[in-house]
Amino acid sequence: MTAKTIEILEQLKSLTLLETAELVKQIEATFDVDASVNKVIPILPIIDPVIDQDPTEFKTFDVVLEEVPANKKIAILKVVRELTGFGLKEAKDLVESVPQVVKSAIDLDIAEDIKHQLESVGAKVSLK
Repeated sequence: MTAKTIEILEQLKSLTLLETAELVKQIEATFDVDASVNKVIPILPIIDPVIDQDPTEFKTFDVVLEEVPANKKIAILKVVRELTGFGLKEAKDLVESVPQVVKSAIDLDIAEDIKHQLESVGAKVSLK
């Protein structure tokens, strides 16, 4: 701040409440402004974080079980049941009829986690 503005600020600090109210009225009249608090504030558009994100960030993916080695079938079956909530028969049918979608229309992070879980027990998985 300049020395002049510091001096004015110090003078304003020394005013009484009545003097300050009178000064505000004079400033409003002189400069044709309104210092009242209850003015209508224009509403700014709300920024939607989903719209402002990169479109690739909210793409959805399908986790596709591509291949199940015979010696890893039981371990993969257990993971598929855990991930899908399927019963034994439904999970077995899915595992035996590859390629099959295990989960569809999910976020990339979740899809990669599911892919990792299935690959860690020997399955071959792709994201589409």
